[in-house]
Amino acid sequence: MNSNSISQRITTFHGRVAPEEGYLVGYGAIIARHNLKVTIPNKLALISQKKRQYQTREWQVYTPRHQPDETLFKQLVFALKYEGVNLLVLKKLFDVLEPEKIKELVQIEPLSQYARRIWFIYEWMFKTQLDIPDLDRGNFVPLIDEEIQFAVDGKRSSRHRILNNIPGTPVFCPLIYKTSKLDKFISSESQEQRITYINSIHKDVMQRAASFLLLKDSKASFTIEGENPGPNRAMRWGKAIGEAGKNTLTNKELLRLQQIIIESKRFTKMGFRMEGGYVGDRDRTTSDPIPDHISAKWRDLEVLMEGLIETYQLLEKGKFDPVLTAAIIAFGFVFIHPFYDGNGRLHRYLIHHILAKMNFIQQGVIFPVSASILDHIDDYRNVLEDYSHPVLELIDWEVTPDHNVNVLNDTLDYYRYFDATKQAEFLFDCVLDTTQRIIPEEVSYILKYDEFKRFIDDQYEMPDKLVGTLVRFLEQNNGVLSNRARTKEFSKLKDKEVDVIERTYLSVFGRE
Repeated sequence: MNSNSISQRITTFHGRVAPEEGYLVGYGAIIARHNLKVTIPNKLALISQKKRQYQTREWQVYTPRHQPDETLFKQLVFALKYEGVNLLVLKKLFDVLEPEKIKELVQIEPLSQYARRIWFIYEWMFKTQLDIPDLDRGNFVPLIDEEIQFAVDGKRSSRHRILNNIPGTPVFCPLIYKTSKLDKFISSESQEQRITYINSIHKDVMQRAASFLLLKDSKASFTIEGENPGPNRAMRWGKAIGEAGKNTLTNKELLRLQQIIIESKRFTKMGFRMEGGYVGDRDRTTSDPIPDHISAKWRDLEVLMEGLIETYQLLEKGKFDPVLTAAIIAFGFVFIHPFYDGNGRLHRYLIHHILAKMNFIQQGVIFPVSASILDHIDDYRNVLEDYSHPVLELIDWEVTPDHNVNVLNDTLDYYRYFDATKQAEFLFDCVLDTTQRIIPEEVSYILKYDEFKRFIDDQYEMPDKLVGTLVRFLEQNNGVLSNRARTKEFSKLKDKEVDVIERTYLSVFGRE
């Protein structure tokens, strides 16, 4: 390999160990050759010298016959063909190349589908035109290869003979790779099972379950943030969740929701940030920040939030998968972190809003996804850190006099062009868990409660409120009524009656 080679023979790259010694190609080679300040793709491409083709969690290994020529254009062709579209790498590459150089790249093979993709993406991103005449021949080719990444129904760009099926806008466009896990979740069979189950639940039972699930989800969302809200605050936020999907998603609506979340306004600044932001700890001696995540620069918030909402509208109108949409928008929001406080709960609210608005669940059904997130809190932190930690390494920042962070470099692209695959897989896990465990458990409990209540009504004509107290005491003591309860609230019951009640309870609810 000569000094102008783009491919590099490696055993490691940015701390990532290759499965064998080989040549780094595609996006990895372009990143290395141009020293691009980007997050490293989740999967890198490597040319094996052992004529083997296989993949690992972090590498896609190809045979020597796949090795591209030692030119930037051929490396870009390889990347687009085998690795899909990586907007962050392409944006940072375009930033270091002169427009004339990009024009030269495009005109190497002007009718090639890959040259047209490069050409389209450049003009789409920068909202400018290269000095190249419109094409007047050639088939329209999709910008996103749907064998590799998820896309929307495309719109034709006659200038480039490109079908623009990218699921986003130039201002905000995270992309999601197709994986066997996501394909399985999105399959028609999986969707039919979910719809069949939800529709099989009697409307009255579902309405009763909704009240508990609302409160459960509201409390879970606060618990994730390390807070223990009073009942009024939890119920108020639960009511907001119950109305998710009714109002149009706008910045004004997000500000309204923040007002509901923050109970006391005395010590919290409201609205969009007008200063730096981070998530993490403070040095106990100096109070200086120790960030796990640094938020988008406050001067970028207007463009980012407008882009996020515009992309959501595009995805909703294009009938993109609701869970994929929720992953892109909700995680994009929390990575941007636009508010001083309340970002985490609003991030989870956006999941509710999008699933309801895009008819993932029937109207009036509460989908307690925060409860599932709380039950998988370590996985949740991992998918947040999977984005935050690599980006943190790319941010230059300093401590401000008031012990905040001040970002010194341009970070806008890190918040609008990222790979949301892991976040989408996590969210689908939680959606599946909610459908298969959390909702069924609550519905099952209601049905068992009704059966037990009918027995109590038939035998003892006990008031509803007292039945509720009885069930609560039995739950707390593994199906046995305590001596205190026997002598106080239920002193009128005989010992034999208590024995029958306890046996019936265990028969209906089962032993823990």
